[in-house]
Amino acid sequence: MAQHAESGRSSESAGVTRAQVVGIVASVVRWVGLLCTLVLVIHILLTVGSANPNNGITSFFASWADPLALGFRDLFTPSDPKAFVLVNYGIAALFWLIASSVLAKIIRRFA
Repeated sequence: MAQHAESGRSSESAGVTRAQVVGIVASVVRWVGLLCTLVLVIHILLTVGSANPNNGITSFFASWADPLALGFRDLFTPSDPKAFVLVNYGIAALFWLIASSVLAKIIRRFA
């Protein structure tokens, strides 16, 4: 009998509630959005700051920022390449920040 009570207690302490799972999922969504925003912002800063495009760090952020820009990559076409990156990638960064925040709130409401 003591063995049965022991196993019941361990399953209760090891159990994860639905609210905890939803909270974790919402946090992951929020962190992914923040990470995408950070990559885009760093790419903008490196481009506007005239970083060497052949540098490994600059090319790393450029290669990750391009797919994260989604459809915003060529939304506006200013003639200045720095303004092009600032406007289009800046809008993409705002999109990731707002969309991940809203999605995380929606997920938390289902808890």
